Parts: sequence; structure tokens; C-alpha cells
Amino acid sequence: MPLILTNDDGIDAPGIQALRDALADQPTWVVAPDQHLSGCSHQMNRGGPIAIHPRDDRAFAIGGTPADCTRVALGHLCPEATWVLSGINAGGNMGADLYVSGTVAAVREAALLRVPGIAISHYIHNRQPINWGLASQLATKVIRTLMAEPLSPGCFWNVNLPHLQTQDPEPEMIFCTPCTQPLPTEFKVENNEFHYTGQYGNRRYDPDSDVAVCFSGHIAVTKICLW
Repeated sequence: MPLILTNDDGIDAPGIQALRDALADQPTWVVAPDQHLSGCSHQMNRGGPIAIHPRDDRAFAIGGTPADCTRVALGHLCPEATWVLSGINAGGNMGADLYVSGTVAAVREAALLRVPGIAISHYIHNRQPINWGLASQLATKVIRTLMAEPLSPGCFWNVNLPHLQTQDPEPEMIFCTPCTQPLPTEFKVENNEFHYTGQYGNRRYDPDSDVAVCFSGHIAVTKICLW
């Protein structure tokens, strides 16, 4: 049965192509925003038209948010889909990020529609580039494992890949809980303009949480249940 692929970085982002590569042996439909919408959370269209621009017979750029993409995909383009997969996001989505991430919102919307989903993000360490080929390989392993795990209605998986170096050992998949610590809120004000200055990599984290696991070089997997 077909799988829906979406994201919040936009249909032309390298991460969604890496996700497509990870699922090369599966029938997939790409239904993703026509622009970069990182951090848009669960924002949705509230009554206006949503543009659908075909890229090929199974890829569509959508004039809406990631949550809109899930609705358009499951309600119209591919209602027979059995899973929704979102990512691979350029940047981590751990702990408090769950509530602002468009990547996560896409699969949260799927869970609300009783369709299982997996959100996959890639932590970026010190602004270093992502090895998308390696990310695709890790995603293949993760997806195969999680699709074989039981998942109750209203639940979805949130996955964060570590930022590895060439010499690093293969990471373990570790099932863990979301971090409860707040995001850094350091800021400065210049000319009546507010600027966040917190360093993502310096955030506090609970022991054994998704942030701790991912920062230690392993794949953090959390099950999120809405009810």
C-alpha cells in the first residue's frame, strides 16, 4: 500500500529526496509544501483554496502547511495510504520542539485522522552540513523497524538522527521520552527589535531523554500519543 511523504522544508528540500531514496522499494506519493515553512506548527488553512501543483504523477507541491498537506493527501490525492512520513527535516525536533515543528505536525494530523506516521529530523551540530546519503541509510533502518512495531490509534513516532562524523560508530536506535526542559531563551534587543540568541546545542536536557540520546550520537525514537 502507498506511503505519503511530506515535510515542512518544502518539496524541493534535499531531506524529502533523502526520505524518498530511503523508501525506493516502496510506492510513495510526495505531497509537500511549495515553500519553506519550518516552525509553522499545526497551522492549517481555514477555508480558502489550497493550490495543488503536480510535479509528476506522484509528486505534488501544495500551497499550504504540512498539516494541510496531510489532509490533502489522505482526503484527496491518496486516501488509500497506510502511513504518513514527514522529513527528513534539516534540524532536530526534540522535546519542546514537538509543539512548534511543522515536520511533527504533519504526522500529528495523520494520527488525528487515524493513520500512523513517522516524523524524522536530523540534528545539525555547529552548522555543519548534513550527509544526506547517510541520513537516508539511517532512515531506511528506522522506518523498517518502526513499521513493525505496534502503534495504537492516536499515536505516532518522532525520530531524531544524530549528526555523525565519518569516524563515528554506527548509532543505536534508542527508545526514549521527550525532554521536558525549556528551549534556550537568551535574547538581545537592538533598535526596538527583539533577537533570539540562544544556542540550540547548549540546551539543557533530562538524562535519557531524546535530546540526551541524540546529542550522544544515537538515534532518538519517541512514541507520542494524543490520547
